[in-house]
Amino acid sequence: MGVQGVQMEELYSLDRDTLLTLRPVYGLIFLFKWKQEKDLRPPESDYHGKVFFANQVINNACATQAILSVLLNCKHLELGQQLTDFKSFTADFPPDLKGLAISNSDSIRQAHNSFSPPQPIVPDEAKSADKDDEAYHFISYVPVDGALYELDGLKAGPIKIADCTEDDWLDKAVPAITERTARYAKTEIRFNLMAVIRNRKDTYNQELQSLLGTQDKIQLRISDDAGVSGDDHMNVDDLPTSQGALQDKLHQVQQQVNRVQQQLQQETEKQQDWHHENLRRKHNYIPFLFNFLKALADKKQLDPLIHAARQSTHASK
Repeated sequence: MGVQGVQMEELYSLDRDTLLTLRPVYGLIFLFKWKQEKDLRPPESDYHGKVFFANQVINNACATQAILSVLLNCKHLELGQQLTDFKSFTADFPPDLKGLAISNSDSIRQAHNSFSPPQPIVPDEAKSADKDDEAYHFISYVPVDGALYELDGLKAGPIKIADCTEDDWLDKAVPAITERTARYAKTEIRFNLMAVIRNRKDTYNQELQSLLGTQDKIQLRISDDAGVSGDDHMNVDDLPTSQGALQDKLHQVQQQVNRVQQQLQQETEKQQDWHHENLRRKHNYIPFLFNFLKALADKKQLDPLIHAARQSTHASK
């Protein structure tokens, strides 16, 4: 949809060091098994014009809505024309109309459906949900205007967690998420936490360019200072003045360059893997399976396999 310089990163730990390595973090998205419960925390009422909050009005869209809750509340992101226009258009809408606008947006619906696996076989009658069905839900944690909010489209409004700054909001979010997981720990262990962060390739490229610039300055200083004593040289850019110290500094920077280049290569390979995984997930394998089964039937190999599978099923009961 035109959003630039952003990616999702799955988190396996909430320790401070892990979160610091991912900065800047624009928001957190928490997935948990939803169950009906009474929330005594009052929703905010004075947030209009400050926090983008939308009610969830359709099923199976909470992940997309959680992502939008982060993107549309971050002032540092390049949203692209479509989301910028959408945010402006819905700025004065109440939460329920914002939710309807999300569900009626062709561009958002297209982006949402583009990640759905194909469903070439549709049952004649859809199965109705019952009390034993499991439901999972996504919510967001986002810093906005000096406060950390929990944004849940099933609530009446944003829940203020704490006052915060851009530097300490993660420290305020971690206890809130930990407390929520602890409430369900005895009966549920399936949780997932994702961070919306700056594109790591952009971060590494920026760091690499800075290091390469420093490396060039050191090499130029070493060349210029050949034959010049340290006492005769005026240090104007915080670089060492002696040849020995310059060589040590150059070695340190070259090691950092190698480290960042390796990180950049790993990130490139990871994003390529994501791309291939999405292609495989969205690909329609039904024609292949149909022709494969047809080929087995033509060779008289399908019936024996079905018979063996039935015997195996009966034996396991």
